[in-house]
Amino acid sequence: MRINLTSVWVDDQARALGFYTEKLGFVKKTDVPAGEYRWLTVVSPENPTGVELLLEPDGHPAAKPLKSALVADGIPFTSFAVDDVHAEYERLQAAGVLFTQPPVDHGPVTTAVLDDTCGNLIQIAQYKA
Repeated sequence: MRINLTSVWVDDQARALGFYTEKLGFVKKTDVPAGEYRWLTVVSPENPTGVELLLEPDGHPAAKPLKSALVADGIPFTSFAVDDVHAEYERLQAAGVLFTQPPVDHGPVTTAVLDDTCGNLIQIAQYKA
């Protein structure tokens, strides 16, 4: 068994696609109309056949309160692995990405937290060998 798909709830799929591709560097994999929304996924350019991230509309009644509570408490919705948190932090800041937490060393992992512009905090993490 392996993870095939995971999702992040977004308040605007078009804005999310722009942010996740143009700022974070993911690439669009699937874009299929699904009623008033789209089945819209992105993948890492380093592994285009790997895990897909669904940019899922946050229309379910539970989604917005959960997202708001996580943001209010400073808790990231999900985490993405990077090779060098400091380099990614600098690259993303230069691209205009807002961070709520600069890189912090937690022993076996260094993390930073960014705002995805779609109602979520996202962690980037560098795991040390």
